[in-house]
Parts: sequence; structure tokens; C-alpha cells
Amino acid sequence: MTSDKALETAFTRVFDHGPDASCEVPGRTNLIGEHIDYNGGTVLPAALDRHVRVALSATDGDTYRIRSAKFDDVVVRNAGTSKQDDWADYAVGALEKARSLCWLESGADIYIESDVPDGAGASTSAALITAILNACAVASKKTADPVAVAQYARAVENDYIGMPCGIMDQMAVGLAKPGKALALNTKDLSYDVIDIPDSWAFLTIHSGVRRELADGRYKARFEECQQACEQLGTDTLCLLNEAQLNTVESLPHSLKKRTRHVVSEHRRTLRAVEAMKTADRDKFADLMNASHRSYSEDFEASTPEVDTLVSAALEQGALGARLTGGGFGGCLVILVPADQQDSWAQSFIANNPGTWLVSGPVA
Repeated sequence: MTSDKALETAFTRVFDHGPDASCEVPGRTNLIGEHIDYNGGTVLPAALDRHVRVALSATDGDTYRIRSAKFDDVVVRNAGTSKQDDWADYAVGALEKARSLCWLESGADIYIESDVPDGAGASTSAALITAILNACAVASKKTADPVAVAQYARAVENDYIGMPCGIMDQMAVGLAKPGKALALNTKDLSYDVIDIPDSWAFLTIHSGVRRELADGRYKARFEECQQACEQLGTDTLCLLNEAQLNTVESLPHSLKKRTRHVVSEHRRTLRAVEAMKTADRDKFADLMNASHRSYSEDFEASTPEVDTLVSAALEQGALGARLTGGGFGGCLVILVPADQQDSWAQSFIANNPGTWLVSGPVA
């Protein structure tokens, strides 16, 4: 990534004036706890050593000009327009939210750089939206509480983009710190920042299978969870009481499997938090492996290619391995001894063409 000065220079080269503010936000990996953030569960994400960076200035009028370093053209949108089903929607949605908060009172110019890979399950969209909201707050000299910003960023994805995601990604990119994991209770947004033990290394490796949450499969799983909630009489599928648990077996087959994953994943995450706090690496690894089996078999959000790579990682000596993120491709998160991380990653990637190291260790 470039320095702040280089980012400002790139902005000025595109727009012929300097920015009012700039902001950097990391991508994230999720160590354990998938598809439970919209079901009232606890999740355990951590920051990546890759970032989305934006430079921004307010302008006269009601026009947004958006340039990404990944594309040649400047996208021009008018304020108040709905999404156009392209990459710039996330930036426009963030600017629209900033206007509603009075963090932006006019148009804006934005320049975006990112080394967080798209379609990898690393929360590129959450990082971009959060970075823009933070930059707007700085430019307007407003105080931006990170929990509130996370809620605003989620609203952009839910209401403007139409993606029914939970709150994990937005909280993770706004609050996760290097070398630490964020144990987040998504029901009440309480959280605990936990040190990742020095002897642990989490490698985030792209499977080579690009995922697209907009293709409907993520939304389908969300809707299945909602249907299970309705039939069980709850709004927090992770937190079923005894009577509701006794009713799970009567659900339709697919809903029963989705519920089984959600309930067990929440319990696994709680145990994983305690395992990290007590530096019980073997227990944490076992929970990661059980998480992937549940994600693949009960939630049916993995792919054959990803399952093969998870098995290959364990055969090569990884302690724990699982698909991370929204599912259907993207990245694996793999736990290995810290003193073996470099050689392990090089060997795994050499033996599995198409894979590549996104981040490692989590730091």
C-alpha cells in the first residue's frame, strides 16, 4: 500500500485538488463463527494485514466522483440515486449514509486504494464503507464512535445494497487490532479484545474459488435461518431455549440442518474464546475443524474444491483449517505453529496450484 502522501498525490492527480481527509481500514478474517452474527451469536474475527484506503473531499453541488486504483474510469453519480449493480454502489451507499448523518452536506470526490482481495471473504465491502464513513466524519469534524459507525455501515449493506448481512464484518474492521481477536456478542454488541498467543499463527489463504455473495446463495441461507426462527418462535436462532431445541427435529430437513449449524457454531465459538484465553491451541484447532465440517455438511456453504483444500491442509500438518467468510469459496483460515508458518505456507501453496497467501500471520 502507498503512504498517506502518495494517496493524497494520487487523489490530486485525478481530481486536480487535494483531499480533505483520508482513512485506512483493515480487511478481516473470521477465526470461527460463521453465519451466526445475524442470529444473535458470538463470533471471533481478527484483522488482516491488508487494508482499504480512501482519500475524500467534499465538493460543491450534488455529484459524487469516485475513482478506484483498480479501474481506469471515474464513476460519476448524482446524490440520491439508487444502486446500479456495480462496484461503486458501496461507495455511493456510504456517501448517502454520510449525508443522512450530516457528515457530508454536498457532493464528494473519492479516491480508493485496496490490497484486500475481492471475492475472498475478507470483508472488502465493509472495509470500504467504514473507511468512507470515517473519512466523512473527519472531514466534517464530527466524532465517530466505532460501534455506531459499524451500525451505520451495516445499514448501508442491508438497506442500500440489499445484502442481509450481520454486524460482524463492520465491527471487526472498525475495532480489530493487530495481534488480537475480537470476541463479539452480536446480540448486544458487547466485545472482548483477546491477545492471540505468540505461538499461534493464523494463515489466510485464498482457495482460488472466487465467491460472489450477490449471487443469492448467502441471501438464501439468511432466509432459511429466518424461516427457522419463525417456526421456532424466536429472533435469535443461536439462543434457543430447551423447549425450542426439542422442536428442532420437527423442522423441514434443510431448516433443521441450518439450525443445527447455527446452534452448534455459537457454542463452538464460546469454547474457542476460552481456548484462546487459556492458550489451549489443540482445543482451538479441534473447534475450527468441527466448525468447517458443520459449515460444509449442515450449512452447505462450502464447495468440493474448498473441502479438498481443508483436508489437504490438515494432511500437511495444519492444526486447524476451515472456510472463513460468507461461504461458497474465498479464503481458508489455517492455524499452524508460529515457528512453522513461513515454510508451511510456501509448501501448501506450491502443492495446491491456484491458492495464494492473503495474510499471515494475522497481525
